[in-house]
This record gives sequence, C-alpha cells and structure tokens, in this order.
Amino acid sequence: MKFVIQRDRLLASIQDVVKAISSRTAIPILTGMKIEAKEDGITLTGSDSDISIESFIPKEEDGIVYVEQIEPGSIVLQAKYFPEIVRKVPMNAVEIESDAQLNVTIRSGSAEFKLNGQDAEEYPQLPKLHSEDSFELPADLLKNVIKETVFAVSTQETRPLLTGVNVRVQEDQLHFVATDSHRLASRQIPVSTNEAALGFQNVVIPGKSLTELNKILDENQDPVEIRITNNQILFRTKHLYFLSRLLEGNYPDTSRLIPSESKTALQIDTKELLRSIDRASLLAKENRNNVVKLVTQDSGQLEISSNSPEVGRVVEEVTVQEISGEELRISFSAKYMMDALKVIESEQVKIEFTGAMRPFLIRPTDDEDLLQLITPVRTY
Repeated sequence: MKFVIQRDRLLASIQDVVKAISSRTAIPILTGMKIEAKEDGITLTGSDSDISIESFIPKEEDGIVYVEQIEPGSIVLQAKYFPEIVRKVPMNAVEIESDAQLNVTIRSGSAEFKLNGQDAEEYPQLPKLHSEDSFELPADLLKNVIKETVFAVSTQETRPLLTGVNVRVQEDQLHFVATDSHRLASRQIPVSTNEAALGFQNVVIPGKSLTELNKILDENQDPVEIRITNNQILFRTKHLYFLSRLLEGNYPDTSRLIPSESKTALQIDTKELLRSIDRASLLAKENRNNVVKLVTQDSGQLEISSNSPEVGRVVEEVTVQEISGEELRISFSAKYMMDALKVIESEQVKIEFTGAMRPFLIRPTDDEDLLQLITPVRTY
C-alpha cells in the first residue's frame, strides 16, 4: 500500500474516526485505526464495538486533488501514535507506505517515521446495513435535536435504557425523548408520510453515541441518511459512515409524566432567567443539589434566591413578561434549570407549574415541539 495525501484533509478524517477508538477494548486490534487505500480514495475506520466510524477521503473533489500515487492495500496503525505523527509532520504532503512485513513508513519533508502495522485482515468487518427502515434529516436539524435532548440522559448505568435517547414514530412525527427520572427533554419533528410508514416504531440510541455524532456532523443542510435494523443504527453522510449499537429493552412511557394543566404560568426572557439562576447558583454549589428557590411576587416579579448556611445568601428579582394563576414557592436544581434553558434558542420561555411538588414544564414561546420537564426539590 502506498499513497501521498494532504495532511489537513487526513487529519480532519483522523479526528472524526479516533472518537470511536478506545484503549479499553477487549479486542486488541480495535485499539488501532484501519487505513484502506483504493483507486478512488482512502478510507479510515475506527471502532470500539459500540460505535464504529468510517471516513472516506476522495482522491479528488471539486477540482482539488487530495490523494495521489495510490497503490491499493490496507493496514492497521496504532491510534495512540498515528494521529500525533500526522498532526506534527512538517509539510502538507504526507506519504504513507507499507510493505509485506507490515512495516509502515510515514514521510513528510525531511521527517521519516517507521511504525509497526497490523494485518488489516484481522480487523472486524463492519456490518453494512441494508434495511428498508431508512429516512433522511438535514445535518443541522439532527444536530439541533441531539443538542436539545441528549443532555438529559442518565449517567447512571443502574438503568441502562435511561442512558439513551428514545426515538419513536407517531402520527407523522419523530419523537426524541431523554430522561434521567429527575428531568426530561422532548423534541418532535415532522416526517413525511412515507417515512412514518417505516418498519421501526421505537428505538433507544445510546447518549454517548449521539454526543460523538454531534461533534462530527457539519453545521449544514446536507442530508444525513438514517437506517435502523434490530440492534444497530447507521448515520451516513457523503463521506461519513457512523454506526452505533442500540440499547435493548422497553423505554418507559414518559407521556404520563407531562402535566395536562397548570396552576401557575409565566412568560419570561430566556437569557435573563438563565443569568439570574446562574448567579444564584454561585452560592448554591456548596449544598449537594445546587438548589435555587423561585417565589412569585404580587408585583409581577419573580424572586430567585439561594441560601447556603456556610457560605451566605443571594436574592434577586427578575421581571416577568406575563404571569397568571396561583402564588408559588418552588425549589429546584439550578443545574437542571440552566441545562434546559441553554438549549432553548427562543427569546422568551413559558413555564407552567402545577404546584410546589409537581414537575413543571418549560417551553419556548414560539415552538410547541420542544419541551423540558424538571422535578422540583423538596426543601424544609
């Protein structure tokens, strides 16, 4: 195998693929990165058996030549060293060559590295998903949906299903839901009828997989093809192949957690509320739950406060655009509230409460399809 490649393009692909490689794998060859050279370009592969990522670098695209002097072949290189070498080579042209003894030479300018490779034949074959359950979403929309939900997944492995985002099809809508049982994030997006007639109804995608996918996807409107089989999901773009296992089991029915009515409702500036809670949380960090209190005032103001006996107390009044219903005193985790507000891009949010000990809802005023739910904290 031999080829000469542009360093910057190679490095961009390496940085995508390395996200799937773990040093803590039971299969030693998976600590390496597979490189395959064919006449039309170079494919890099990384996998930890939960996530697999393939990135393709075309020989030429849009009149720009990325790879030259290709002699087909394949090799596996240690992911611990190869990315660092490519990052630090002196010139933009990098020549990579392997011989029959699996010795690899990397040359750039006056620098030359020799690495021991591994036989690519021993690298596990990635399954190619041929499933009818396929649909497309624009990359920027998919990134947004991930951002709006994945933060609410559980980090506790005691309930593995809650470490994932539930995706289900219902009445021409794709519903994305994440919860750690203390909070919930829900987003729905319309799908056209033929897509809603898909074979899959309900899957759970690991939160870790979606977080890594979000880092890799470009912020553009290019289509991302999504395919689902029994236990795996594939996201595919023009030059990227991202495969993740699915979590097995029945995701809990979260619809019954959403209150259907409210006793107190208010509309408020999103960023102003976020900054106020951020300030209140400065003194709340000492206590374990980072608790902030919210009290409605007759004057149409909100009082946001926190009290930490060892540290001190902070009180702030925030102006509300609209407020209706009963008076309210409620305590909640500042972190959960800030996480929810940070993913809302709308200038105003509507918050609906059904009492001091019932979960409350946060929604952007101009988007009914995004919903955040937070369970209050009991304070005495």
